[in-house]
Amino acid sequence: MSHKFKIGQHVRQLRDSYVGNKSIVDGLFEIVRLTPDDRSDEPTYRIRSAGGERAMREGELTHAS
Repeated sequence: MSHKFKIGQHVRQLRDSYVGNKSIVDGLFEIVRLTPDDRSDEPTYRIRSAGGERAMREGELTHAS
């Protein structure tokens, strides 16, 4: 699978609520590295904010508006 986001793009993290709807969690992140697909064949990323850096799956992210 190819990556939807590019290095340098700003994204926000999505979180599934208890009823299954997606809601945006506050916090702006920057894509710093494209990483290989995980075991579920979903593209993954290294993202960074003022609070640090972490790995996230593509389905957990949305474009920042």
